[in-house]
Amino acid sequence: MSDSSKNGAAIEFRNVSYSLSPGHELLTGLNLQICRGETLVLLGRSGSGKTTTLKLINHLVSPTQGEVYVENRPTTQWDPIRLRRGIGYVIQDAGLFPHFTVERNIGLVPTIEEWPAERIRQRVRELLLLVGLEAGLTGRYPRELSGGQRQRVGVARALAADPPILLMDEPFGALDAITRAELQREFLSLQKRLQKTVVFVTHDLREALLLGTRIALMESGQLVATLAPQEFAGSGDPLVKQYLEAFGAAPSACADRGIE
Repeated sequence: MSDSSKNGAAIEFRNVSYSLSPGHELLTGLNLQICRGETLVLLGRSGSGKTTTLKLINHLVSPTQGEVYVENRPTTQWDPIRLRRGIGYVIQDAGLFPHFTVERNIGLVPTIEEWPAERIRQRVRELLLLVGLEAGLTGRYPRELSGGQRQRVGVARALAADPPILLMDEPFGALDAITRAELQREFLSLQKRLQKTVVFVTHDLREALLLGTRIALMESGQLVATLAPQEFAGSGDPLVKQYLEAFGAAPSACADRGIE
């Protein structure tokens, strides 16, 4: 999967709908471009279509209508395994294999890709440092880690083969407020250095404003608005106003990020 160009769309939805059965649509008429190197936050309440949108990107589900393009190629024309190995995936509670050590969890995709053992060990050490963990944790199991440590290992695993695209499905949602704030800051620092294309799912407006380059607001399987964080407070959209009233978050989150 090529990421040589930093311009243009890494991911594109063209009139995409997805339904489980006739009359049961989870996503309707989605048109959306996600640029290389940006963090696009999918914001919405439960059932708004956020996770379905993620699953369409790595072809865990196929569109009922329309096409999803990854690197200018429809997902239906990718080999699904090759597509998914080129996309990092981080979920809530990390989703680590409980019977694998930290080292084996992080090195999973490089092992499948048949990297040399020493290269995998070096990559694991490098990633532990990158996500703020000690190299001494390599032999531990997920049950021996705190929630924040497990989530950091999950991020490291997603980055292991250096994929150009990261999908993150409410990755910090199950953490306590202090740990969540720490990981949000670390994510911003990582993204400044790595410049991955990130699609980040959350229902938390403050998190969206803090982390997103752009915010795609979803409701009932439809895209309502796509806004930069600094545009949110000035939007006249009724649903945007509801979020601002519910969270009271725009000024503080934008200030934390240095947005005027």
